[in-house]
Amino acid sequence: MTSLTRILGTGLFACALSLSLSGCNKDDPEVPDAAPPDAGPVVELTDYVDVEPDVSCRDADFRQPRANCQDPASFDLSGCDLAALGTVEPRGTYRAILRYHAESTFGAGFRVGTQELPGTFLGLPLVRQQVDRAGFFITGEYTTSAQRVQRYALAGCRVPEPGRITGCFVRCTDGVPDYSGTFDARRMTRAQEEPGASVMRLVSESAVPRREPVDVYVTKGHAYVVSINRGTEAGGLTVYDVADKLRPVPVADLTLPNDSYWNGVWAKGDALYVASANSGVIVYDISNPADPRYVRALPGGPINVHTVFVDGDRLYAMSPSPNRETLLFDVGSPLEPQLLSRIIVPREDETSYPHDAFAYQDRLYTNHTQTGFVVQDVTRPDSTPMLGMYAFAGQYSHASAVGTIGGRTIAFEGGERFGAHLRVLDVTAPANIRLLAQVQKRTHTSIHNMVLKGTKLYVAWYHEGVRVLDVADPEHPRELAAFDTFQEFHPRSTDSLYQGAIGIRVPGDGYVYVVDLARGLLVFEDPAP
Repeated sequence: MTSLTRILGTGLFACALSLSLSGCNKDDPEVPDAAPPDAGPVVELTDYVDVEPDVSCRDADFRQPRANCQDPASFDLSGCDLAALGTVEPRGTYRAILRYHAESTFGAGFRVGTQELPGTFLGLPLVRQQVDRAGFFITGEYTTSAQRVQRYALAGCRVPEPGRITGCFVRCTDGVPDYSGTFDARRMTRAQEEPGASVMRLVSESAVPRREPVDVYVTKGHAYVVSINRGTEAGGLTVYDVADKLRPVPVADLTLPNDSYWNGVWAKGDALYVASANSGVIVYDISNPADPRYVRALPGGPINVHTVFVDGDRLYAMSPSPNRETLLFDVGSPLEPQLLSRIIVPREDETSYPHDAFAYQDRLYTNHTQTGFVVQDVTRPDSTPMLGMYAFAGQYSHASAVGTIGGRTIAFEGGERFGAHLRVLDVTAPANIRLLAQVQKRTHTSIHNMVLKGTKLYVAWYHEGVRVLDVADPEHPRELAAFDTFQEFHPRSTDSLYQGAIGIRVPGDGYVYVVDLARGLLVFEDPAP
């Protein structure tokens, strides 16, 4: 998941915010799915292509707002379809794209609330909510790190289709309107399966108490779920005995003092490796799988490790700070990792860092956020030359999976921001990486993690839930099965981009293990064993 410090470097609006947004970009509506057969080369259109909503309420100059942040009558809605707005259900969770000119868009979330689950904007309580026959109007505010009060007011104008609202917004700082723009909001109702795809069978659901679960690893008949902080709730490790898939049993719940942002997890033999934002790689002894025992934290001292990946006797730990590097360990003795090297990717963007990586056949495929998807030769730990890179305007490379399909080395790559989706890349020749196909869901959502098993790709796709794709023909991925895990009125759901299915593992036991940020650990029958 993208943290606040990473978001703050990605655009004008985000730089002004002091709380977590869904990401933003100046090169950012709908990007087409994979090209049809015989359509020629697939064209890279970036994650989000800007389209201005068809609304009459926008200002000629976004720097000179006509509306204020208190009165819906201050918006010029004379050309709007207020009758359609009067049919909007007075509740729901929305993801919105706010736009104040062609070069500047950003993602934001809001909830039209109920008495049981109050309304929010950017995760904070709404100041005002009016969704009735008179129209659609909400306001939300927050205080910046400079102690300035900023309020956003959104006035609906049109309902282009059910579950979608377009309109105009204005921002006020300390009560003074300072800029305006348009918005396009889509309600996060049930994500639809593709034609011909089946609905996955949910076997069990286990809540993860007191924290926000983000990743899972399954070994020795146990599921190890790591969590990050949720408000004042400290993250940690929750262990489930999954011998009975219908009834997983929680057997351990671990935290460490002042060390609780645990974002990634992997295992090898009797060792469990946890990615900690506070102390690097935490090693646990799981020789007794129901009772993990702390061994040590590596490489020593305060260091942020965000994700981990094991390939054979090597452990890769991706570290955003302080040095924006990937740590390479020898884990021939799993409980005694030895640091071999620190891998650095040359970058022009000083905010870029290794978010995740996939190692395959002596090559390391690193998702280096703004720099792009980078391929390095890691045959020798002391020398890791760059072999190639796939990059495009507005990229935030986040996760990937790599394998051999039809004699070619194929990579599946995705970002993390609104509009981020699946890319299929031929990386056989890293110096000449080719885009083969793209698969996108709703523009307002983001893809997250993925697992490749043979010619089946399993994806945790946030609000789009779990997706299983047949990728035997890489140019034409085909959805086999899906399950929408996101519940907009779940008591732990929020209006954030980071909601729904986030972590996924397919250990080969006939089941798919998924972590949902609100619902916890979900176990499904594998639809494509």
